[in-house]
Amino acid sequence: MVERNLTWASTYGNHDHRYNISGDGILEREHMWRGARTRSMVSATDAGTTNYYLPVYAASCSDGSSCAPEMLLWFFDSRGGFYLQGEDQPSWVDESVVAWFTETNAALVREHQRVMPSLAFVHIPINATLALQTESKAGVGAHHQPGINDDPPVAHQGAGWCSDGAVDKACVYGGQDVRFMRALAAMPGIMGLFYGHDHGNTWCYKWDAQLAGMTVAGNGINLCYGQHSGYGGYGDWIRGAREIVVSQEKLKDLAVDTHIRLESGRVVGAVSLNSTFNEDAYPATPDEKTYMGYRDEDGKVTVYNESSSATSSVLRTGLRTGYAPSVGGLSIRVVGAWAFVECTLWLL
Repeated sequence: MVERNLTWASTYGNHDHRYNISGDGILEREHMWRGARTRSMVSATDAGTTNYYLPVYAASCSDGSSCAPEMLLWFFDSRGGFYLQGEDQPSWVDESVVAWFTETNAALVREHQRVMPSLAFVHIPINATLALQTESKAGVGAHHQPGINDDPPVAHQGAGWCSDGAVDKACVYGGQDVRFMRALAAMPGIMGLFYGHDHGNTWCYKWDAQLAGMTVAGNGINLCYGQHSGYGGYGDWIRGAREIVVSQEKLKDLAVDTHIRLESGRVVGAVSLNSTFNEDAYPATPDEKTYMGYRDEDGKVTVYNESSSATSSVLRTGLRTGYAPSVGGLSIRVVGAWAFVECTLWLL
């Protein structure tokens, strides 16, 4: 990304808060390179690290001080993992961050006298994602919500925590992300929430109703997975990244286009997140796998479209790629005259 002069922004999660690393340390390291847009705007002790927003301006705006943003990108740290001393860290967006989110957005709306079109990003999915996967009447449809759906049930925020804040795998869900879901559902202008975490899920779903077992009704926000991008972590689903294409014309209707670009170069799961998403029909996404072979002398890794025979020591010739960690990859591409042209997002 540095060599291609692309900027990037990250949002941290359970893999970035461990007994031997911290989100703050990772953020400091990110900023060793030019192009890092990752920030930390909430200083509360338990807030996590990557809670911030980025304004996107038109190209005609010289410095951002005399014009309103065309849209906002919101980033949230879902935390999870462990504190440095090894204790379990809560796996949801902290209530201090939710308060900052609602107050900051309200202040921006007052300042610019309009609803702010927005996209939001977090690592661990919200509980509504599980409800859409398991409780909605239609379920995840191959043609209405195209994508891989191989990773049920959704590992959502607050899973394995009790309502009193104790961590216990016997507790299915403590409801700790309800405040965050209420804030999302109550805020006009948010077109989608994008996340990773479940490597075998790549679909989008419009959350526009109150589902069984939930206390929060969706307002039409689109909930979307990315694609497993690296060769660390579990699963052999073909690697790729979700691209979000924003145009000034469609932004007027609070709509964006999105698709998955695979490591092979093919595009799958292309949809328009507009008012009729969930009703529109699209081609189904093929469920493909790739496998990693041996490292060469130059450190490269050979990747194969199918696993090698258990009786064969020779792997098939395939795509060559460098090693990448286990992350959920996204990129935003804005079409038209924009000052902030392209940004790669990592849902770490």
